[in-house]
Amino acid sequence: MVVMEENASYSTVVGDSNWPNLNALISAGGLPTNYYADTHPSIGNYFMLTTGQILTNNDNSVAIQTVDNIARRMLSYDVSFKIYAEGITQGYLGGNTGLYLIRHNPFAMISDVADNSQVANQVICPFSQFAIDLANNALPDFSFIVPDVNDNVHNGTPQQADTWLQTRVVTPLSSYPAFAANGDGVLIVEFDESITSDTQHGGGHVSPVLWGPIVKPGYMQTSTTVYQHESMLRTMMEQLGLPDPPGAAATASSMAEFFVH
Repeated sequence: MVVMEENASYSTVVGDSNWPNLNALISAGGLPTNYYADTHPSIGNYFMLTTGQILTNNDNSVAIQTVDNIARRMLSYDVSFKIYAEGITQGYLGGNTGLYLIRHNPFAMISDVADNSQVANQVICPFSQFAIDLANNALPDFSFIVPDVNDNVHNGTPQQADTWLQTRVVTPLSSYPAFAANGDGVLIVEFDESITSDTQHGGGHVSPVLWGPIVKPGYMQTSTTVYQHESMLRTMMEQLGLPDPPGAAATASSMAEFFVH
């Protein structure tokens, strides 16, 4: 399960009092300390996380991308997945609407979903569906959660994003079977990019967090490996049992050091 946050540097998140719940999650889970986004602005990072390529740095692009991607692999191997996005209706394939930005939902611009309305209607969901699926013990194998711009730090405050994440995702997940002591659930809280002035390794220093029963508890990265979004893509696919990571994920370093097995 991936929850996307926006535009925050490592130094303004880790240990910062504006993120009390996320820092509690860091203490309970795993923190990559040497992780960098790939580019500025947002859109290229979202595509790197799903296709292994930046593809475009035009945040206004709504072009449908036909390259290999994680959705194609999940569809091929019958790995269930859903995108839970605030501010849209079931199967929504339109552009920006209200507080929803299409560039924060790369699956709506990947041909395997965007060019197939039947697939889109199955996998693109309003965020309200998340609570329903969770209550029915029916979450898919892979969930991609897209908060709106007030809840992902893009427009709102860190405190708002931190509270939303805790109350709407982390606390409900805590009682879900996959996140019980012997479960196999993994929650990844991911930041797309750092602040614009931070261009280290392309998109700046960010602080993704990994949490769940198969994540080493309280683990701070010990390797000197530089991780980027292509490593996260590779790692997500490894955890899902999917072969042949696309694009740069094929040769990226795995983040296996964060897992107990």
